Amino acid sequence: MKSHAPTREARGGASRSAAATANAPREVRLIGGLWKRSKLPVADKPGLRPTPDRVRETLFNWLGQDLSGWRVLDAYAGSGALGFEAASRGAAQVTLLERDTQLVASLRASQQRLKASQMDVRQADAIAWMRSAAPGSFELVFIDPPFDANLFDASIAAARPLLASDGFIYLEAPVALTQAPAGLRLHRQGRAGAVFFHLLQRDDHAGGTASATEAQP
Repeated sequence: MKSHAPTREARGGASRSAAATANAPREVRLIGGLWKRSKLPVADKPGLRPTPDRVRETLFNWLGQDLSGWRVLDAYAGSGALGFEAASRGAAQVTLLERDTQLVASLRASQQRLKASQMDVRQADAIAWMRSAAPGSFELVFIDPPFDANLFDASIAAARPLLASDGFIYLEAPVALTQAPAGLRLHRQGRAGAVFFHLLQRDDHAGGTASATEAQP
């Protein structure tokens, strides 16, 4: 996918990621749905940046508040804020992928505490797992990898075949997309501080579309 994914000077991206991690909260609350105001723990891990409340509020305004029946993949689950938020809002199936053993244990503890039977927590490498998953399996895929890991291109490429018709990819990155990758269109985008967030939609006729109007949460 060449230049479609965010690329900037590695040192600058790494420093922004480190600063965001240093300022990350030690817990995050869900803001809507069945588990509104429930809190999830946030481990002190390098690169772990839970999506802020205001960004999640903007995202779920874009998606609609009710995700009933949706199948959702949180490819870099971390604290689980995005995946649990989707489940809280009615998603029928939510798969959380996480490599770190401590974070997997924390996610499973939160799952049990909230009695979230629709959630499946898996210890896995996100890209390898997505490459082996069945096509058309999800209405929504969250991609929020560590900013300094350079996983954007590979993650989007692996996620695109997993989308059902008109399905969405949500992407957080240290710089804004200027063009959507082939097979996707840039539905909405916004910025919160040093974080740029994007909602891409499957478009079987698109070769990459110009950027959408930017929102400021």
